[in-house]
Amino acid sequence: MRILLLWLLNAVALLAVAYLLPAIQVASFGWALAAALVLGLINSVVRPVLTILTLPITLLTLGLFYFVLNGLLFWLAGSLLPGFRVTNFGAAFVGAILYGVIAWVLAAFIPGNKD
Repeated sequence: MRILLLWLLNAVALLAVAYLLPAIQVASFGWALAAALVLGLINSVVRPVLTILTLPITLLTLGLFYFVLNGLLFWLAGSLLPGFRVTNFGAAFVGAILYGVIAWVLAAFIPGNKD
């Protein structure tokens, strides 16, 4: 039940990001659910591999490249789904940061959440 609630809250966070940034568009709440699912899958499957592969660059930039990696993965999710569109990398970079912050704030309101 908790996973479904987090999924719904991530979809709401994605809609909030699309509302705040005109360069990011979500067609409907259904597409927001699909995009939240794809983002979750990308973050659990692709991100660990890319984090290890880009570790030298991340260390060289004192961890700042991790934000670039987040933006690239957000942009990848936008290119995989027709109902979720990210127009450029700058929007993906800012959108990934906003999405993470909004999802974190919304998840803080779940009872029993220790994140």
